[in-house]
Amino acid sequence: MTATATRKLFGTDGIRAVAGETPLDPVTIFAVGLALGHSLKAAAAGRASAGPAVVVGRDTRESSVRIGQTLAAGLRAAGATIESAGVVPTPAVAFLTRKHGFQAGVVISASHNPWRDNGIKLFGSDGFKLPDAVELAMEEEILHYASLEATRAQVLDPGNKEGLGDNAAFADDYIQFLLACVPDLKLNALKIVADCANGAAAAIAPELFRRLSSSDGSVTLLHTSPDGRNINDGCGALHPAHVADEVQARQADVGLSFDGDADRCMMAGSHGNVLNGDAILLAAARDLKSRGLLTGDLVVATTMSNMGLEAALKRSGIRMLRASVGDRYVLEQMQKHNAALGGEQSGHILFPHLATTGDGLLTALVVLDLIARTGRSIDALTADLKVFPQVIVNVKVREKRSLESIPAVAASIRAAEQELEDTGRVVIRYSGTEALARVMIEAESEEAMRRHADAIAEAIRSELGV
Repeated sequence: MTATATRKLFGTDGIRAVAGETPLDPVTIFAVGLALGHSLKAAAAGRASAGPAVVVGRDTRESSVRIGQTLAAGLRAAGATIESAGVVPTPAVAFLTRKHGFQAGVVISASHNPWRDNGIKLFGSDGFKLPDAVELAMEEEILHYASLEATRAQVLDPGNKEGLGDNAAFADDYIQFLLACVPDLKLNALKIVADCANGAAAAIAPELFRRLSSSDGSVTLLHTSPDGRNINDGCGALHPAHVADEVQARQADVGLSFDGDADRCMMAGSHGNVLNGDAILLAAARDLKSRGLLTGDLVVATTMSNMGLEAALKRSGIRMLRASVGDRYVLEQMQKHNAALGGEQSGHILFPHLATTGDGLLTALVVLDLIARTGRSIDALTADLKVFPQVIVNVKVREKRSLESIPAVAASIRAAEQELEDTGRVVIRYSGTEALARVMIEAESEEAMRRHADAIAEAIRSELGV
């Protein structure tokens, strides 16, 4: 919580809100473009004669085009030039920014959120998400410009309504990059079901899997018909049981589920069982270790990862370090400890030797390549992952006050920690992207787990609930 406590606009994954409402109203969006453009120009002072170049990508929400146009107008007003990659996954923009020498990359997406929400994610020229300090420094400038009548006038100026012409070559660049990461992979021996969540993956997955399969029917793609409002709607990584059911019904080998901006991947085994990011981390860690590529025999996960993952990794001689929730915080710990693998239970997996950010399609290909190389199913690769009972209760909140400062909440948390002690874990945190408090309890005793989760959630609901 401390990483986001002083933020006014940016959460753990950019700016996110209901499209059209503050801070995703047109004036604030335009101000984000202005502030980013000015920041880029200041960073390049004395080193470049031309204005900064920025690449913009988006997901399939009906508000994404409008937000992209408004932000691009702000960037142009600050002297930047814009190129659009169209509908592409978030990690595609990170890749394109670095590959083509853009000074920044912008993604218009709210990832796993409902279609009414949207967001703005920013990447630096190195393909990494902008550091907290840079985003915080931009906030004051954004809020300043958003308060000016002159900014409002610029937003209303018809001359600032220029569209964004999408460059289809960027999507092909990204597909070529993915294929180069698994140069020997062919999928003809596997029967796969992949859920594209009616999101950004729907623009890439059909061609990507076509190039990896010489036979029709080896890959079945679901939810590839976005209409602006059906992104993540009962499908994708937020609803992995859907693909799990399809895998079983179609007698497939493996299932893949992507979220709206395709930066995460969940999987399903041949028995219709859901496999989350913990299972993927386990399989990938053992593979990297067997090939001498797991530096320090270390994996970075988060406070949400199950104790069962830690135990399974330990049996393989692998240490697990826990970071705060959010792939940027996982990456910070990975860089600090020179780790070759990290990720989140939600399916954000980081392979720094391949990419600068979590990438659902890349994760899928890496695991499929592992299955193809070893001849072992994803179930066999993760068979000894014994998951402790775990429950996550989301409580909608009207504000994000310090939970430790609320006596009833603090007391319920202490009671859970004292009873569970060495037989479970208690993790209470605010979401970095939504107005939610997340109550996670993990314990050997399912009864104790649910009792404490309900007690803490009710305490939060009574004090802060909507």
